[in-house]
Amino acid sequence: MICDLQHLTKQFGGDDILTDVSLFIEQHDRIGLIGRNGSGKTTLLRLIARLDSEDGGTIYRKSGLSIGYLEQIPVFDRSMTGLDVLWTAFAPLVDLRRSLQRIEQDMASETNQIERLLERYTQETEAFERQGGYLLDSKIERMINGLQLHALLDRPFEQLSGGEQTKICLGRMLLTEPELLILDEPTNHLDLEAVEWLESFLSSYPGAVLLVSHDRVFLDRVVTRIVELEDGQLHLYRGNYTHYVAEKERLLLEQFHAYQEQQKKIKQMKDAIRRLRQWANEASPPSEKLFRKAKSMERALERIERIKRPQLEAETPDLVFSAHGKTSQTVYRLEDVGVSFSERTLFQSVTFEVMAKDRLAIVGANGSGKSTLLHLLLGKIEPTTGLILRGPSVKIGYLSQHITFPDADRLIDVFRSQIHVDEGTARQRLAQFLFFGPRVFLPVTALSGGERMRLMLAILVHSDLNVLILDEPTNHLDIDSRDALEEALESFDGTLIAVSHDRYFLNRLFSKTLWLDQTIDVFHGAYEYAASKRQERSAVTVTANMHKPLSTNRQQKNPIQSPSTTSQLEETIQRSEAEVALLDQQLEATQDYSKVSELYTLRE
Repeated sequence: MICDLQHLTKQFGGDDILTDVSLFIEQHDRIGLIGRNGSGKTTLLRLIARLDSEDGGTIYRKSGLSIGYLEQIPVFDRSMTGLDVLWTAFAPLVDLRRSLQRIEQDMASETNQIERLLERYTQETEAFERQGGYLLDSKIERMINGLQLHALLDRPFEQLSGGEQTKICLGRMLLTEPELLILDEPTNHLDLEAVEWLESFLSSYPGAVLLVSHDRVFLDRVVTRIVELEDGQLHLYRGNYTHYVAEKERLLLEQFHAYQEQQKKIKQMKDAIRRLRQWANEASPPSEKLFRKAKSMERALERIERIKRPQLEAETPDLVFSAHGKTSQTVYRLEDVGVSFSERTLFQSVTFEVMAKDRLAIVGANGSGKSTLLHLLLGKIEPTTGLILRGPSVKIGYLSQHITFPDADRLIDVFRSQIHVDEGTARQRLAQFLFFGPRVFLPVTALSGGERMRLMLAILVHSDLNVLILDEPTNHLDIDSRDALEEALESFDGTLIAVSHDRYFLNRLFSKTLWLDQTIDVFHGAYEYAASKRQERSAVTVTANMHKPLSTNRQQKNPIQSPSTTSQLEETIQRSEAEVALLDQQLEATQDYSKVSELYTLRE
């Protein structure tokens, strides 16, 4: 066990956030922490990561336990690039490598000190190798390829967006390989390919992983234990997310059955007490024996530990989408459409149709043009080339991933500015989306990301539309809210078009998938089907390339190099000279004749 939480409590402003929370973390655990937004998940992570202190209880950590947790973006030197920041994960080894480079330079110039320098060089080389120094470049390159950081490497770190800095810092933290890796929504800012790589990386991670995520497929593929934070308490489940759902349903039904049985027993006891008192009073004279019997039964009733009535369904928005009016059979037709910005081409030669009642998912790497394609369909921008035709009677509802409202407005005013109803009706409709009582008069600036999403959904549900276009609609939503949204969208009988990274959402709702990669591939199936078809196609391409003759004059791509103060050529020459000198020394000193041949081969 590397970490043990015992009976933790935490309060904010007099409110209980955590109540009697206990959890143990083993060396190779894969734990998914789930719960509704605002339930206290981040608070619990901060306590484990030593960034906050508990009000009660105890946290035992293994002596010297290294913990990785990215709460805020660290401050780095202004001159550092994205690649430089990645290399800081290996700062001690980078310093050791530079020391080796300096020794190599000294050996090339100070021949009279060669013996002393060789001894020091041997010691530092052994330390460098023992600590995995020769694997640094491959580790860095693996992280860059996996998280797709190539476009961020040469740019000044301080000029990157918040999401881009988070990706770099995530890569840096993964490279440090702490014994306990704590991740809070790690799939944010990652495209689907990077998310799937991260799943593979975490599955083979040598330490323990504790993560918060609302990505249900990610939880299914990575974690082996689910911990749910509900009403300030933790509930533990073995298995991944799918097992958790089934097990929680089974336990809730058991608890509800036990609750019903107890309520039946309580009613029987109350009836018996009432009858005993009645009989005691009707007796002539009144029966003290029956009164004592009734009193004894009352005390027994008071001693019963009441089972709390389990909530079989979480409180979720009451969403029902209905299309208003019919569209033409063809909703959109794109003919040879291309979009370019400056010298960069996002996509070209795009031709496809969106038909009435289609459920079309748009996927692709970050920066491939998914949101741009939505803006084309919305008429917000014009294509560089080609033609976009929209059918008659198309009435569009749009949900952006960046939801903004006038800051000065109250929640109810924003709703009524779009849906023209009186205040009473507005409050009734907003209550369906869990905006109750005085909360409807809050300024929109006080709303969380999830609450802004709910408000926008409330507006869309009551709007006149038959085509719904969604850009990352599950962002900022917890799992219960995602389930509620999906249930509502399942009932929508209009045309549905969405960009999303949520594979559960994509697989549940969509029957057609458009994959953007400079041009498009349209698959008549959900995301999982489309991904498998692309993988099959990629495997065929790889097999075909294996049978092609190798080009003898093809340039080899330069591997990513660590920061250096001298030219690569000079370093290579000096390193080679030092290695030859070291091998010569080993040849002279060795008494093991079986190693002579090996050393001689290395020298050559």
